[in-house]
Amino acid sequence: MSELSLRSAAIPVTDPEAGLRLTEIFYSLQGEALTSGLPTIFVRLTGCPLRCVYCDTEYAFSGGERQSLETIMATIASFPCKRICLTGGEPLAQPNAIELMKRLLNDGYEISLETAGALTVENVPTAVSKVMDLKTPSSGEADKNLWSNLDYLTQHDQIKFVIMNREDYDWSKTKLIEHNLNELVGTVWFSPMFNVADDIDADASKEMSISDVPVLARELAEWILADALPVRFQLQLHKIIWADAKGK
Repeated sequence: MSELSLRSAAIPVTDPEAGLRLTEIFYSLQGEALTSGLPTIFVRLTGCPLRCVYCDTEYAFSGGERQSLETIMATIASFPCKRICLTGGEPLAQPNAIELMKRLLNDGYEISLETAGALTVENVPTAVSKVMDLKTPSSGEADKNLWSNLDYLTQHDQIKFVIMNREDYDWSKTKLIEHNLNELVGTVWFSPMFNVADDIDADASKEMSISDVPVLARELAEWILADALPVRFQLQLHKIIWADAKGK
């Protein structure tokens, strides 16, 4: 598996010439959303303002290395693929991510942007498919959801809810109906969570491991069927195939 891992100090992000802080660039199969299963180049930017309890990329919170946009573009061009997933961390925490997206689009790349929805997506190019992860109560960050972002979503975009328990499911169902999300975007995903941190309060969510996923997955599938929700059920293929190994 090809991978470039980069680490260094924080960088300014107001000038395109300042580049971006990168944690890694790697080539793998997309594990979720509409391009699931397709070969994809992952560009993982460093830094995130959120601390979700189930985060599986804490290594991208800090570190990284400053790279010019030209260097990043050259690294991307070395892979045999024209499909990009811009992820993090939170990519939009670095404004120069917008400039990178514009350059990639000009070079004919297809881009999906994985964002937590806590920062504005107003300036994201419309050609980019925004995959917005709306934070459920058990994430610990539901109060960070920037609901005005819904004004900038189209049928080209997607919304994802990570479900940890029945409370999360009921909350997500309420938001789905309240905001007519299935009509607002092309796809709404309900995804069962796993790899929860060991120190989560047992009253908030049961501790889980990869072997526990089928239990929650079956429960979530049954809830969706019982309510006939207009959503798509999702499992993360990369966690099933590679057990969530870094750079996969």
